[in-house]
Amino acid sequence: MTDKQNPRQLAYLALRDVHKGAYADVAIDRALHKATLLRADRNLVTELVYGSVRRLRSLDTLLDQLGKKKANQQNPDLRTILHLGLYQLRYLDNISAATAVNSTVELAKTNSFSALTGVVNGILRQYIRLKEEKGDPLKLPENPVERLGIFHSFPNWIIEAWLAQLGFAETEQLCAAMNQTPSIDLRVNILRASIEEVEAAMQSVGVTVNRINYLENPLPANEEGAEGGVSKQEDKISVPQALRLSGKIGAIQELPGFTEGWWTVQDSSAQLVSYLLDPQPGEVVIDACAAPGGKTTHIAELMGDRGKVWGCDRTPSRLKKLKENAQRLNLKSIQICTGDSRQLPQFTNKCDRALLDAPCSGLGTLNRRADARWRQTPETVRELSTLQAQLLDHAATWVKPGGILVYATCTVHSPENEDIIRAFLDTHSNWQIDPPLANSPLANFSTSEGWIKVLPHRHQMDGFFMVRLKQTVNSFDIPYT
Repeated sequence: MTDKQNPRQLAYLALRDVHKGAYADVAIDRALHKATLLRADRNLVTELVYGSVRRLRSLDTLLDQLGKKKANQQNPDLRTILHLGLYQLRYLDNISAATAVNSTVELAKTNSFSALTGVVNGILRQYIRLKEEKGDPLKLPENPVERLGIFHSFPNWIIEAWLAQLGFAETEQLCAAMNQTPSIDLRVNILRASIEEVEAAMQSVGVTVNRINYLENPLPANEEGAEGGVSKQEDKISVPQALRLSGKIGAIQELPGFTEGWWTVQDSSAQLVSYLLDPQPGEVVIDACAAPGGKTTHIAELMGDRGKVWGCDRTPSRLKKLKENAQRLNLKSIQICTGDSRQLPQFTNKCDRALLDAPCSGLGTLNRRADARWRQTPETVRELSTLQAQLLDHAATWVKPGGILVYATCTVHSPENEDIIRAFLDTHSNWQIDPPLANSPLANFSTSEGWIKVLPHRHQMDGFFMVRLKQTVNSFDIPYT
């Protein structure tokens, strides 16, 4: 088997790139670009890379406990090979222990570590022996932060933030949710197809689809450790355009309806943002950080493609993706503006509604962004919070008196969410939170403060924060229509 046909070798090459600074998704795409693999083997490459990156802290701790050298003292490439072996043994039940050991030893030989194959074999077999004797070879400390951080593989600062917000039990649930393979949701383009048509098309090629029209595991708002949440177990949320795919899916671009613009990929929680904005036909709407265009195109769909939707972003290459998405979905109302949304005075008092889906740490989507937990730090979050506040201040100047501004992030970290909104309201007396009406499905997510929080372990969607803000006119409230 050549290197281009060996999924474990390709995973090793991708992981080596990640450890040198590459983003995991980019490294995987690069590794698979010229590969000639069956779909199952391509899936294995993806699982091994994303899984090994997610479980980095757990795997390093195992190496510290099993090897004579600590993980950070190992040759970096040998460490990567050992990660792959331990990941298969610990987390992939569909791969036998013998296959995991033998394939990892072969990786060591292939990549110039023939002299250390005995070390590789010994560490992996010691893991197997301890598992048979003790159940779990991973020794965990008593300290709850360290314990959760090592077992679920997160840095301590993220665990500390979640514990302060949610308490121990829910933090443990959230950690587990963030290590699950992410779902794939579609948003049906209601201007091109019905949800029934897309369902039938997917089923015709053997793809299982389910509507996102309920909460599978809501938690009551008054449960100890919960902040907000769903008020009644019988409350339900409908995401009208959403379908969740499952089973063997294959290449997204080859699914029926993609070329025709019947649907686009967008997580259900991200779809809720545009419903909260509630854009109306004929309005002028600005999406401040639009690329690659998921919410921009959704806004245009909800407006019936009537009116004007400005998609703003400072990165031309990302705006190119927005243009491509708009063309595929056959949307004509979208206009492109290249520039920093902190410096676009031409939009002052020009729009009826504005959306700021702010750049953030992505701590609500860590299952999708395997390496984000290691890239983000308290320092990067502070920098992002400064940027978020600046963007919000400027986006507010675009909205006509009486207009609406929605602030959203895909993080569950308070300094990027609640703290930003509190600070904005303290300095902008003509703005107030406009919570969803009691009969709105979105009200089921609303907290007592009026903002909306979606948490993966509660709602089986990506983590999101969103709040609808209303500008007053002459100190009188504008009714929410």
